Amino acid sequence: MNYLFTPPPVVSVPVLGHTERFPVHRIYCVGRNYEDHAKEMGFTGRESPFFFIKPTDALVVVNAGETGTLPYPSLTHNFHHEIELVVAIGKGGKNIQVADAMAHIYGYAVGLDMTRRDLQNDMKKQSRPWCIGKAFDASAPIGPITPVAQAGDITQAEIFVQVNGTDRQRSQVSKLIWNIAEIIAHVSTAWALQPGDLIYTGTPEGVAAVVPGDTLHGGVSGLQSISLQVA
Repeated sequence: MNYLFTPPPVVSVPVLGHTERFPVHRIYCVGRNYEDHAKEMGFTGRESPFFFIKPTDALVVVNAGETGTLPYPSLTHNFHHEIELVVAIGKGGKNIQVADAMAHIYGYAVGLDMTRRDLQNDMKKQSRPWCIGKAFDASAPIGPITPVAQAGDITQAEIFVQVNGTDRQRSQVSKLIWNIAEIIAHVSTAWALQPGDLIYTGTPEGVAAVVPGDTLHGGVSGLQSISLQVA
């Protein structure tokens, strides 16, 4: 088959202990899925889950033991970190039942949902889509994927991010408003999940701005941590 120009390469994420890489299909993100984060954003209660999507080329893939480069994006003066547990889907499906959802997971990774908060807030005020605040270049850093069998009990894991060695966010995955199985079930009612999908499951309280020169180090217990420097 001939193309007018060279197609982009397949976006993929390394898998710990494997030479094969995880090819990425789509990136789904869950909004306001920790109660204390919902409160700091001006919301309360267990609202119905909602989702937004990032393009696959928004990923900044950081290999184990390396420090990735996170470019400071254009148009913003309020660039926020949001540490997240990422679920990597290995088996697709539509209208997946909660009881069956965990069987669709290949593994887990540590990710960051980077946000141009000032632009996102402007869009909220105008009742317009958040894309410019959430789905920009390099807005989805991710570390290597740990297969389910090696990840331990992820539902009891601690999740954190430090900026320049100081805690900014620290919580537990058990505090998710909608748990991992419920998230998968909800997403699959709106989209047919495919192998290669990534789901960013939400961030705890403590989101705040970073500036060029800052170093971020984030983790989830049992998974490979991620380190980045803002440039």
